[in-house]
Amino acid sequence: MHDNTHAFLSRIPLPSQTGEPMRHPTRLGIALALALATAGCSTAAGDGSITNAEPGTRASAQAASVTSCGHQVSVAGPPKRAVALDQTSTETLLELGLQDRMAGTANLKTKIPPQYGAAYAKVPVIAPKIATGEQLRAATPDFVVAGSTDLYTKDRAGTREELASLKVPTFVSAVDCPQQNPAGKTPFELLFSDYENLGKVFGTEERARKLAADQRAAVARAGENASRVPRGDDRPTVVYLYSVFNGMPYVAGRSGLPSEMSRIVGAKNAFDDVNEDWPEVSWEEVAERDPDFIVIGDLSERGRPGDSAAEKRAAMTGHPVVSKLAAVRDNKILEVPGIELDPSVRSVHALGLLAKGMKDLGYVR
Repeated sequence: MHDNTHAFLSRIPLPSQTGEPMRHPTRLGIALALALATAGCSTAAGDGSITNAEPGTRASAQAASVTSCGHQVSVAGPPKRAVALDQTSTETLLELGLQDRMAGTANLKTKIPPQYGAAYAKVPVIAPKIATGEQLRAATPDFVVAGSTDLYTKDRAGTREELASLKVPTFVSAVDCPQQNPAGKTPFELLFSDYENLGKVFGTEERARKLAADQRAAVARAGENASRVPRGDDRPTVVYLYSVFNGMPYVAGRSGLPSEMSRIVGAKNAFDDVNEDWPEVSWEEVAERDPDFIVIGDLSERGRPGDSAAEKRAAMTGHPVVSKLAAVRDNKILEVPGIELDPSVRSVHALGLLAKGMKDLGYVR
């Protein structure tokens, strides 16, 4: 998706993304550094709560090939120095037990959750912000993973074509390019295909299949009560309030994951008619939609004014029109971790919270 949260955040100068202008690296410098990477560099094995690769992992060089957002990605053997360019990709690799084969991570938006803490501590942070080409080069990667294509640009990590010319395979989440995937696949199914494809690349197929199966089961559980939720005109509508920037609300549109989450639990995203991930709207537009309930994405850890759930509640209760909405007056408001409203290995957790909240609010008959 081109109108995704990464694009949205790039328009808003977050504290973690400001700094010196990014410079495009020279090809010679990259080539030299990458040559060093292929000469046998390795990282220390992780021993945290996220365990190392499964027993069935390919120990010897074995070629693998997958398709990633229209690119054929091939490796001669399991990568040993992978770099994840964002938090989503980092947590996926940690969930697959690959911390011992990571040469770097970048662009952390919120705190790493406790279950990944010990494993994450083993991975070098190559950039607290969006990684530049120089920072990626210094990590001497043999494989690069990102949640969105916009991290692969000339003034960021370098284009996928540039990295391919230097024999560095790159991977992008399938969720970011739905037009290049089989029609009808849901965002969750695209996420699960990411796990399985990365499992093939890294030789952790068994662990990847189990992760995908466990999360498919979680999605199924979240949808168990959907048939008991009113349908048609009585179907409950929901507004997902992700951010408040300069006093203006950013909500989930049709192309974002929350629309699919709504469908699964039997609700309807009130802004399904806006074909963006996180469009900026007005408070008056929120009031016009008059949602039955509201989901707040808590981004307290990101640290910008208006990010916390408490600040978003205050913005609504302090607005002369929105404060009169029944959802606000009657406190029909759910709170979920904001980062989990974007496609990630943690999104099924937010989906479970949504399903439980629907039941607690009385929408499940």
